[in-house]
Amino acid sequence: MVIIHTMNGFHTRAIDQSLRSRLDVMPAVVVTGARQTGKSTLAHALNTRRYHTMDDLDALDMAEKDPDRLLAGDSPITIDEVQRVPKLLHAIKRHIDQNRRPGQFLLTGSANLLLMRQVAESLAGRASYLTLWPMTRREQLGIASCGLWDLLIESEDAAWLDLLQREAAIRNLKEWRAFAKTGGFPVPALHMHDQTERDIWFEGYVRTYLERDLLSLSTVASLPDFRRLMRAVCLGVGGLVNQTNLGRGLGLPQATVNRYLNLLETSYMLVRIPAYSDNRGKRLMKTPKMYWSDTGLALHLSGTEPDGATLENLVLMDLLAWRDSSKARCEIYHWRSHSGLEVDFVIESGNGRLLPIEIKSTERPRLRDSVNLRAFRDQYGEQARFGLLLHDGDSVFWLTPDVLAAPWWRVL
Repeated sequence: MVIIHTMNGFHTRAIDQSLRSRLDVMPAVVVTGARQTGKSTLAHALNTRRYHTMDDLDALDMAEKDPDRLLAGDSPITIDEVQRVPKLLHAIKRHIDQNRRPGQFLLTGSANLLLMRQVAESLAGRASYLTLWPMTRREQLGIASCGLWDLLIESEDAAWLDLLQREAAIRNLKEWRAFAKTGGFPVPALHMHDQTERDIWFEGYVRTYLERDLLSLSTVASLPDFRRLMRAVCLGVGGLVNQTNLGRGLGLPQATVNRYLNLLETSYMLVRIPAYSDNRGKRLMKTPKMYWSDTGLALHLSGTEPDGATLENLVLMDLLAWRDSSKARCEIYHWRSHSGLEVDFVIESGNGRLLPIEIKSTERPRLRDSVNLRAFRDQYGEQARFGLLLHDGDSVFWLTPDVLAAPWWRVL
């Protein structure tokens, strides 16, 4: 059982079973995610393995000068923060090709290795990749899971109301705005109970990210400009990515904005959600929406209070944690019609079925709130499942015959 030690007990992670099952099959498993999401704790929990972190200068020096010596031996090995020595992956590839024993290497990194220009070796065919996102609401409550997405996907649409009423709902003391301000990083979420303390932690996190982690990925000409871009992204959570407008508002060239956004995405700060289209080629050309990987950090950077877009961001992060820990093959999109109708998120299942989801911060959703969901269903016909509208109220009910309104806390 993968655990996080806290003053409140042990907190398991939803990724646990997926990680263990992949270690049983693949020679290497790579777990990436933002700093402070719990990757090192995850690695230490598998305590039968040798452990080296590239934050240790001696281990870093050996990895750069004599990687084969670092990797020598038959026992499984964990390399933490592997992105700091990209050429170490070449040595790992050689070792795997000599002996393709499952579970030899567990690699963790605070950057998406597949997006790093410095990384020429992806370990294709030799490694399985997982992402550890900030803690979900259920993980913070000590339940090693995400929302009820598996149940909704596997159930008949007409059975959703009974399913959600039957499942034990988790209505803890935190309403969503407090949960959003706490965020999902284990330290502020589990150890801190005062927003002043969290703000101090978030500021330290930003400084460490800007002054150390970021510089290990790329040269940034102006850290103040980069921080201003971070704030602009956090202020625009839930909006379409528009590099021209961002550059104009910040006085930065579009090429600089593009590079900075890519750095934010590589380090798991920025999350871009692609647009859904039944033409797969068009998905690459349509404009994505932008979100932040941790709502607490986003609110700290923007200096604002939680709003409807923040609730969207919370739901999205639960969806991503579910997608990346689930055995089911699913993708997450947003949808926007030519006439401007929008659906916040669309889950595309492995069988091609589409589940549209709208999020409303109101306590009493109205019939007009179902317009976008019904428009989506009209466009995609039998391929589209019933619509799900998550709200801030208490009741589960059919808003229309094909749109179920449910409290967010009954699902997350």
